Amino acid sequence: MDLQLSGKTALVTGSYRGTGQIIAATLIAEGAQVLVHGLSQGQAETAVETLGAGIPVTADITNSPGSAPLAEILADHPVDILINNYGTADPGSWRQSTSEDWITAYEKNVLSAVRCVHACLPGMRNRGWGRIINLGTVGSSRPNARMPGYYAAKGALANMTVSLAKEVANSGVRVNLVSPGLILTPEVEAAYLAKGRKEGWGSNWAEIEPHVAKDIPIGRISRREEVAALVAFLCSPWADAIHGQNIRIDGGTVDIVT
Repeated sequence: MDLQLSGKTALVTGSYRGTGQIIAATLIAEGAQVLVHGLSQGQAETAVETLGAGIPVTADITNSPGSAPLAEILADHPVDILINNYGTADPGSWRQSTSEDWITAYEKNVLSAVRCVHACLPGMRNRGWGRIINLGTVGSSRPNARMPGYYAAKGALANMTVSLAKEVANSGVRVNLVSPGLILTPEVEAAYLAKGRKEGWGSNWAEIEPHVAKDIPIGRISRREEVAALVAFLCSPWADAIHGQNIRIDGGTVDIVT
């Protein structure tokens, strides 16, 4: 399927690493011009070298002063597609996290996205077309006891997505939230390989993954490429009727209430 993204410009926040870089690579492969974003100088440039394409941009979107370069960036590269991928799950607990830790989690996971929306949305409205995809987590609706500030912030991001979708009604802009469950990243694989070997589950990922994914109906962990493919589809004209949705990509995992 041709996603018809040629000629479109996308900003993928936090795309200097991890899942964001996979999303950037997927959009590039679909013909989009991608602004590869880093928080500090050198991050985006290194990622563009790795990707072999893209335009490196730097802005510390975790605070208002650091976000100022976005205005100049967008003047040169008007953005049709905004992927608010950046976010971070800093360690935290109910006993140890301070009110400042909660505020920091909100700055990183909610206000960073809001700042980018403020920068990109006026141009989308003027052109009568745009896509805004926020990256959330299934934990926004079923959080763990740990990292409460992070999960509360992601819950706010989900709520903000619905509000924004209503705000842009009849404008040609579509807004959605993609909520992954556990994703197979190098860090996740390394951690579970170590645990699996200690528990006697096996010696390689093929042997260990079924134990890790025993409560996931599809029997495995979602891949970053699958998340990126979903994001890319939501960016396309084919997804024009999908708006204001929280789309989970978690292998069918559900909570069992007893």
